This record gives sequence, structure tokens and C-alpha cells, in this order.
Amino acid sequence: MKIPISVIVSTKNEEKNLPSCLDKLLEFDEIIVVDSASTDKTPLIVAEFGYSLINFSWNGKFPKKRNWALRNLSLRNDWILFLDADEQVTPEFVQEVSILTTKDGFSGFWINYQDHFMGKKLQYGLQMRKLALFKKGYGEYERIDEDSWSHLDMEVHEHPIVKGNIGTLNSRIIHNDYKGLERYIERHNAYSTWEAKRYLQLKKNKNVSLTFRQRVKYGLIETGLLPYIYFIGAYFLKLGFLDGKEGYYIAQYKKHYFFQIQTKIKELST
Repeated sequence: MKIPISVIVSTKNEEKNLPSCLDKLLEFDEIIVVDSASTDKTPLIVAEFGYSLINFSWNGKFPKKRNWALRNLSLRNDWILFLDADEQVTPEFVQEVSILTTKDGFSGFWINYQDHFMGKKLQYGLQMRKLALFKKGYGEYERIDEDSWSHLDMEVHEHPIVKGNIGTLNSRIIHNDYKGLERYIERHNAYSTWEAKRYLQLKKNKNVSLTFRQRVKYGLIETGLLPYIYFIGAYFLKLGFLDGKEGYYIAQYKKHYFFQIQTKIKELST
């Protein structure tokens, strides 16, 4: 019997990552790939696995891809797992969710990720964490009104707002992007532009409710110290230096990412 979870995989030109992602999903009841007009082999790969492919075209307004899927797709399961193409579930994760999602008391779960960078599995540093598994009808990703700030048609920095009790899974999902540094740099350049414009929007609208983590981040951006504090935290306090040169590289790239945000804010403010 398949696990009664609907998995939604978001894609755009993901032929390098997608096979490893889809290959691990055989035990789930429903797999839907929501694609943004891929021009590579992404649609062919989805067809080879026999999964559903839904085309998504963003008009620059709310909703973006994941909220659109929640509002428009006829999902046949109560639980929904959102994945990126560079994420792979593990047997331990599959086993854990097959048990926990049958129990009462929770409407969502935080998921921890096992990061890889430049081909190395990272054991230290600041690992990614997302609320990517929750019940249908219990929440959506936060609404942020924007006018195509950076052409990001999917909720990347928007957080899910989920009603009810939220648990945390012990097992991790693998996060491993096979597209290399060029794509990593390109993607984070777009992300930093979005972050800078989001910050300036928040400065104008002070009534927006922020999470504790968001308040800390934006507060540190105002001081100009965020890049340096992140590097110290990830590389030294979280022992990123024990991951060798890859641990140093990713800490530096993340530091530069926050530096990009700060300098773009300065430029956009003038």
C-alpha cells in the first residue's frame, strides 16, 4: 500500500537533479511535478517515471507556484510534501513519515536537510530547515504582494503559515544540487535582489507580522553586521571549519550573499 501523501515537486529546467529526486518517491501515493515551462528534458523525465506534469505560468501576482498548487490542484491525500528537484528523500525519512502522518495531533512537520556542497556531504555549519510537510487545508505560504521583483515564480523565502501543532522529523532529506557553482551563484544573485526589495517593502509597511527569525535577520541587516555574524556563526560556532575547504567555501558564499543584500538595499535606496 502506498503512503497517503501527495508530493509536489517544483521544477524549471531540472534535468540534472530530477531523476535522483523522482527515483526515491516510488512509495508515495501521488507525485505531481509543477513545471515552469522547462526547455530541457524535464518533461520527458517526468513522463518516463509515469508521474503527472502540470504546467504553471506565473502572471507576476499572487499566488506563486506552491500556493497556486494548493488552491488549484485536486490533491487526493490529506498530507502534502513539497520538494525541490535537488532534494531526495531517504528510506529513513519515508519510514518516519509513513508512521507520523497517521497519528493525530499534528498538522505539519519541520524537516531538516542534509546539505551537500561542491560534492561533499556537510556535517557541520548551519543546516537548512523548512516546514515543507503539512495537511491540506491547514495552511498556505505567506502572501507577499510583489510586482515580479526578481522573476521568482515560486515561494523561496515565503514561510508556510500552518494552523495547529507543528512537529519536527528526526530523519533528514538530502539536499544536493548537481548544477554546480555557476547555477548556485546565479540563483543566489536572484534571491538577494528579492530579499533587498522585500526589505524595502517592509520599511514602508510596518504592520507586517514577522517571525522571530525574520526580525533578527532584518535587524542585523540594518546594522550592516549580518554577513560577518553569519560567517562567525556558521564557520566557527557551528564548527563549519570541520567540513574542510567546502565548509569554508559555503560559509564565504553565504556571507557574500548577505553582503549582496545589504549593498543592493543601499543602491535601491538612492
